[in-house]
Amino acid sequence: MKSTTEIANRFREVILNGTWIANTNFKDQLENLDWKIAVSPIKNLNTIAVLAQHIHYYIKGLNEVFKGGTLDIKDKFSFDFPPIHSQEQWNVFLNRFWNDAEEFASLIEQMPDKKLDDVFVDAKYGTYKRNIEAMIEHSYYHLGQIVLIKKQITN
Repeated sequence: MKSTTEIANRFREVILNGTWIANTNFKDQLENLDWKIAVSPIKNLNTIAVLAQHIHYYIKGLNEVFKGGTLDIKDKFSFDFPPIHSQEQWNVFLNRFWNDAEEFASLIEQMPDKKLDDVFVDAKYGTYKRNIEAMIEHSYYHLGQIVLIKKQITN
C-alpha cells in the first residue's frame, strides 16, 4: 500500500470512521449530538462545537494548499467562529466537516509518496508528511477533549 494511502486512512480513522486508537472518532461523537449540548459551556473550556470547528478550520486550510492554493489560515483565528443557534446550523457545519475531511483524505491519497517529503509551503513548516501527521495528532488531542466535555455535560 502507498504511504499516502496509509496516512489518508489514519486521518479518516480519527475524523470519520476509526476506532483503533481512541475507540471512537469525531463523526461517532458528533453526528447525532444535539446542538444544545455542542454549544454548552463548561467553566472556561471551549465548547464541543468550537473544538470541532477548530479542527475543521485547519482541515479546510490545508485542503487549499493541497489543491495548489496558498496557506491562508492563522492560529490566532483558529477559535473564532460565529455561534451556532440551531440544530440545522449544527448539521450544516457537520456535513461540511465530513465532506472537507473526506476531501482532505482523498487529496492525500492522490499525492505521490515522494510529495510527503517535500517542503510544505515554507521550510519553517517542515514537510507535507509532518503537517499531515500533525493534523492527525492535533485531531486526536481535541477528540479526547470532546469526549471528556461530552461526558461532563451528559452525566
